[in-house]
Amino acid sequence: MTKISLSSFPEVFISNMEMTKAVSRFAKNGKLRKLAPRLYTQNMIDPPELIIKRNLWVIISSYFPGALIADRTALENKPTADGFIFLVAPQKHKIKLPGITLCPRKGHAPFPNDRPFIGGLFLSSLSRAFLENIKPSRARNSESSRTLSKKEIEEKLENLLSNGGTEALNKLRDEAAKISKPLGLTEEYKSLDKLIGSLLGTKSEKLESPLGMARQTGFAYDPKRLHLFSELHAALAVLAPISRIAAPLSSEGLINLSFFEAYFSNFIEGTEFEVNEAKEIIFNGKIPPARPEDAHDILGTFKIVSNTPEMSQIPHNFEELLTLLKTRHASIMEGRPDKFPGEFKKESNRAGSTTFVAPDLVMGTLKQGFQIYQALDCPLYKAIFMMFLISEVHPFNDGNGRVGRIMMNAELVSASEQRIIIPTIYRNNYLSALRALSLNTIPDPLIRVLDFAQRYTLCIRYNDFNEAQLELKKTNAFMDPTIAEERGLRLILR
Repeated sequence: MTKISLSSFPEVFISNMEMTKAVSRFAKNGKLRKLAPRLYTQNMIDPPELIIKRNLWVIISSYFPGALIADRTALENKPTADGFIFLVAPQKHKIKLPGITLCPRKGHAPFPNDRPFIGGLFLSSLSRAFLENIKPSRARNSESSRTLSKKEIEEKLENLLSNGGTEALNKLRDEAAKISKPLGLTEEYKSLDKLIGSLLGTKSEKLESPLGMARQTGFAYDPKRLHLFSELHAALAVLAPISRIAAPLSSEGLINLSFFEAYFSNFIEGTEFEVNEAKEIIFNGKIPPARPEDAHDILGTFKIVSNTPEMSQIPHNFEELLTLLKTRHASIMEGRPDKFPGEFKKESNRAGSTTFVAPDLVMGTLKQGFQIYQALDCPLYKAIFMMFLISEVHPFNDGNGRVGRIMMNAELVSASEQRIIIPTIYRNNYLSALRALSLNTIPDPLIRVLDFAQRYTLCIRYNDFNEAQLELKKTNAFMDPTIAEERGLRLILR
């Protein structure tokens, strides 16, 4: 008989007849420890739950060779909250591991469209997983049920629809139709067909999930964005209110402030002019022949932000929000007919690694976000929330940042509070703060950045254009943020 050495064992393994004596000897000598029936490890330090977790699928394939990951596990792709994993395998007995319980059942062997997985396991195809999850099951002794609830299935289908469009649901339905009879799940297919049809608007099955019900009413929304809006609201709601009344300005001072607001807002988006070039465009109507669209962008922004009655309008209901968004966007983008001024996007858009809200979810996501906005009282906090709402939904093909900042400042102007400008040097701070919330659900940087920007804006004297420009220059407002970073310079609060 070949001598078995300890080094030949992996971190965790299942003992068999050939190695029983050697395993018993090593275990008796304290070189192996038993984790579960026939399951051993030579790791004598780490907690058993951790060892099981990092070797989970290999362990499952050792206990149940060729098994099919099925039922709710096939859709959730992880153990349940109480540690259950559901399988289709010839054996029916449960196996309890530290932190995990393996629950096999008898069922049809893997189909050709079931996907190969780790260690010779198979993962149920989406069509099979949805069909088998529709089959009801009951939880026993407070344990997780084998299948998902109708509400949970709806949410999974809604997620598939949001990410893959109608084609994804139609493909799922077609594949489910082919395998439902061999699986003996023709009634379950009828239920799945009704659910999919109801989400697509072709059937009238009563839905239970908030997402499904919202889609049936024509206001499907992006749940990930709703979570971001809720987190921002929670961060704002616990802060003490801040009120910074706007400094009194002459009519000329208001024009000057509006000029710099429009100038910097467009600079953030890459529409870059020298200050004197922008003055010629805004005050003298001189459109540079080589850049007519860019000139119209800055002029359109200025027309809105310099109009006090317009900037005093804020939405009191969802319909007013839509009207303000579309009319303001149309004004900014009137020089770019190819960007469909005043019309919500019909194709998805993105910036870097961020893909914004899908076109068919724009209305519903705006509506859900607006309801959260209405729960805020402090004008500054409403302004911050409104700006992020528009930025994150990105409802238009282009011009979303400018529209978002206009909506932000309208909240402040309507309350006679100081509006906010984002100087060029502060651009990276602003965009990084947006990304921190959008990508990592961290709202504090955005709140701090806009709070500082409002304090900064209040410190500049705008009644004389040249004096305002000089103050902005002395405080580094016009500096390129990359160059400023290299030189260790910051926006100075005087």
